[in-house]
Amino acid sequence: MRAFIFPGQGSQSVGMGRALAETSPVARAVFQEVDDALGQHLSRLMWEGPEDQLTLTENAQPAIMALSIAALRVLENDGGMRLADKAAFVAGHSLGEYTALAAAGSVGLAETARLLRRRGAAMQAAVPVGEGAMAALLGLQFDAVAAIAVDAAAQVGGGQVCAAANDNAPGQVVVSGHVEAVARAMALAKTQGARHSVLLPVSAPFHCALMQPAADAMAAALAGTELRAPFVPLVANVTAAVVTDPDEIRRLLVEQVTGTVRWRESVLAMAAMGVTTFVELGGKVLGPMVRRITPDARMLSAGDMAGVEALAKEL
Repeated sequence: MRAFIFPGQGSQSVGMGRALAETSPVARAVFQEVDDALGQHLSRLMWEGPEDQLTLTENAQPAIMALSIAALRVLENDGGMRLADKAAFVAGHSLGEYTALAAAGSVGLAETARLLRRRGAAMQAAVPVGEGAMAALLGLQFDAVAAIAVDAAAQVGGGQVCAAANDNAPGQVVVSGHVEAVARAMALAKTQGARHSVLLPVSAPFHCALMQPAADAMAAALAGTELRAPFVPLVANVTAAVVTDPDEIRRLLVEQVTGTVRWRESVLAMAAMGVTTFVELGGKVLGPMVRRITPDARMLSAGDMAGVEALAKEL
């Protein structure tokens, strides 16, 4: 049994998708549709940079989605694959959840691009630059980090926020919040045996209460978006459970903006339901996490034409 999974922010790089577009008309059509939906030459930015513009949240999010969907469309067209036949579940890390829903027919490609542009801009605008931070605390388990985040916020005081934002894998948990509170969490983690703590190169503190303005913006955007039941069930970030009802998906997408990305639990849930192979489309970011969570699972990935061709043979 397979699950198809889709990466989140941080997997972007200049040149992404170029080889796919040069080789496949199907991939080119995906990038063109996204460009048209956004009224922007996003594909040119993906292929030529500059990197600082591609890294902006409002550009990175639709770009990552576009690459994943282009890889999927090439697999379907050139490899004769149908996602409904090959996948028992879909899931995505943060913005990758939107990609998963687009892949499974819950929302159209152009609408997904517009939603991610709105999401990225809203998340960037929610907190002034320099006021928020995120840090990976390595070597501690989720419950310990969640408690550290609460303690850090309390010690700094002044209503500052710090929360466990991403439960990525055993011993790899990310905290998010105000700069001072995140710094305190890093210091506390060291006293409690963390192997390493590192600030992440992000422009805003995602997946914590500071993102509430962005959650409100997405509630408004999603209220006007038609969502269909995905033809492959989604395992949702904030519940680590299967969801297919469009209204429930809409609610969870809003909650996801401020909620914890429960990736470790999501992978464990899929494994418990019989998934033995995970297929990552659009990068090789989630593979190392999956291997740490379920060492016995098989991990396949494709983010370029060579990877797609190899994957088509596997599937």
